[in-house]
Amino acid sequence: MNKYFIASVLLFVFPPIYLAATTKFQPNIIVVMADDMGWGDSATYGHKTIQTPNLDKLATQGAKFTQGYSAAGVCSPARSAILTGRTPYRNGVWRHLSGNDDTHLRASEITYPTLFKKAGYTTGHFGKWHLLSKKQFQKEGFPHPDSHGFDYWFATQNNAIPSHKNPTNFIRNHKPVGELKGYSAPLVANEAINWLEEGRDKTKPFIMSVWFHEPHKPIATDIKFSSLYPKETNKDKVYYGNITQMDYALGQILKVLDEQGLSDNTLVMFTSDNGPVVSSGGDSGGLRGLKRNDFEGGIRVPFLIRWPGHIKPETVNDTPIIGTDIFTTVLDVAGIEVPKDRKIDGVNLLPSLEGKELKRKTPLFWRTHVSPAEDRVAMRIGDWKIVGNDTLTEFMLFNVQDDWQEKNDLAKKMPEKLAEMEKTILNTWADIQAEGPNEWWEDEKQKPVKGAKYSY
Repeated sequence: MNKYFIASVLLFVFPPIYLAATTKFQPNIIVVMADDMGWGDSATYGHKTIQTPNLDKLATQGAKFTQGYSAAGVCSPARSAILTGRTPYRNGVWRHLSGNDDTHLRASEITYPTLFKKAGYTTGHFGKWHLLSKKQFQKEGFPHPDSHGFDYWFATQNNAIPSHKNPTNFIRNHKPVGELKGYSAPLVANEAINWLEEGRDKTKPFIMSVWFHEPHKPIATDIKFSSLYPKETNKDKVYYGNITQMDYALGQILKVLDEQGLSDNTLVMFTSDNGPVVSSGGDSGGLRGLKRNDFEGGIRVPFLIRWPGHIKPETVNDTPIIGTDIFTTVLDVAGIEVPKDRKIDGVNLLPSLEGKELKRKTPLFWRTHVSPAEDRVAMRIGDWKIVGNDTLTEFMLFNVQDDWQEKNDLAKKMPEKLAEMEKTILNTWADIQAEGPNEWWEDEKQKPVKGAKYSY
């Protein structure tokens, strides 16, 4: 009997949780990201009102991580970490990118779309970008999405303007699109679907990013979604409906994967760039802090992965994972070599689904430039998390596995553990800042102005 037939039968009957990096198998990959969606902003993660049937579907068909993290408590750095596998200060995108920043995701950084393109994939980006400042996005000469490996892109620099309704600021492959009728998430999904159905090279496997704007303000929600919440306040109707609007758009993409027979060969990941904004109606799920914090509420986010035949359905996993892990994971599952000429902070997260320990060279680390002074820096190793102030002179210590709301600071009760964690966080920060473009974050002109209003 043909040996390849035997191998195929064995894989069908005894499917592994994931395929090793040495395989020739080439799955399609979609990385989906919400904007400012809190850990508690979905039925999938326990919200009692918000309807998210498609996120629920992803969770039941794949794995839900209960301790998934963004790489920063604010937008641009978290996105840069996903694309590069490198913590933000190492890759240079250390802050949110507003109108006049010089900071950007440098062309010298190696992104996973670039590596996939070289490996024969076709690549697309749809939705928010936010890895160039506004002045840079409107000019040539700066690295746009195509400079980072995307064959096709349809993006805004930052938020949808004037809101999610009828946005006017999308650019498609360097050409402004003008006003679009409709709402941002469905518009982004439609563009992604058109590419899937007609625009991509179907002789190649594909990898795409779908980075929704919802629920980042200025929020606008189609009445067909806000009307699902008749008993809520006007603010909550709009916010809850906005999450459902995004969930609907995700569902449209998943539906097309089914229709085209692509679902079984497509790895789908879903996460958020950072925690929620409470003034908009966001919910951290009871975690301490919100967007811009390095407490759990600012960095712990929804994290779902579906890969039929490779990830066991209805898996719930409490292994701590982080946005940088997406880079290494997608490369490993496609059998593409991880760069060896630079430090990569992320690891392949899929072995955790087999109960294996994730071996990290760099601990989970956060330094969010707009965090309050008391929680500017944080690091997690195992069950333990240290949170430091802006000058790295005062620290808090938490066992976040047991104390997930960070109510009990154990710094005074456990001085030896604190000293151990303090030494590691200082060494980790020294290693990171030595490699990154420190002239950017040491430039006073690039630092956020206290009291200024920023759209991030």
